[in-house]
Amino acid sequence: MSLILPNNIYQGDSRELIKGVEDNSIDLILSDIPYGIGIDEWDVLHSNTNNAYLGSSPAQEKAGKVFRKRGKPLNGWSESDRFIPKQYYEWVKTWVVEWLRVLKPGANVFVFAGRRLAHRCICAFEDSGFTYKDMLAWDKVRAAHRAQRISVVFERRQDLQSANKWDGWKVGNLRPLFEPILWFVKPYKIGGTLADNILQHSLGAFNEKILEKYVQEPDNIIHIQAERSDVGLHTTQKPLKLMELLIELATTENQLVLDPFCGSGTTLVAALRLDRSYLGFEKETDYCNIAKNRLKEEEHVLEGMLF
Repeated sequence: MSLILPNNIYQGDSRELIKGVEDNSIDLILSDIPYGIGIDEWDVLHSNTNNAYLGSSPAQEKAGKVFRKRGKPLNGWSESDRFIPKQYYEWVKTWVVEWLRVLKPGANVFVFAGRRLAHRCICAFEDSGFTYKDMLAWDKVRAAHRAQRISVVFERRQDLQSANKWDGWKVGNLRPLFEPILWFVKPYKIGGTLADNILQHSLGAFNEKILEKYVQEPDNIIHIQAERSDVGLHTTQKPLKLMELLIELATTENQLVLDPFCGSGTTLVAALRLDRSYLGFEKETDYCNIAKNRLKEEEHVLEGMLF
């Protein structure tokens, strides 16, 4: 594996690419990792499928970009579906040790994770040597709600008595207004102090004052709404301002930010905009090209601001 250099995007499997990153060279990992809930083909991280999985109904096709694919019901279609959470844990374990290796002591990790399997992600990180610091909540302000009325199902069956009895009851979840952001830290030297680690590596603390810039309180709930420019490039695209906040919260200028699942490149664009070095890995060709184009456009904008 050739050496991976900063300020680049590399296409391929991050589990292999990260092997070319030097030990103790990364100051922050910020990544919107796959949630393992089957939102698309790249998010299927288990071996249990069904001919209905990732299909769609006429109602889903009309729904637009949200919930266009059919996922697995929580109860599963077979007994083997019960192993999906464990398989997600095992998938995280295939790359998390490499994350630990490349990070500097005291470096932070922010991982976006799905509510359903976040606990498995936390266990995989802890079992691999990370310290679990906190769970932040990104309050999205707006979110689609697609919980189905059970009465409609009974109406289709011509069972009006049951439809009336269960009027107001729904199948699914409450409106998903928040997404977890898991906060991990690479342990620093045993017997040392956090203050010593900050002096040596400039890592280990967070910049509370930066929250004022984003009109945020020093709480673990972040209220940032997506803008029009934050949608349309990726199925799970996150707001640029949100990524900027997290980067400024944990790093200083010229430090190196890694996103091993960089998608359309939002983390990398945020790092570039904030005078940080960046490094990204992306498996899908189309998303990798989108990220490269976004970075070129941002570089042109920044160059123009200098003149």
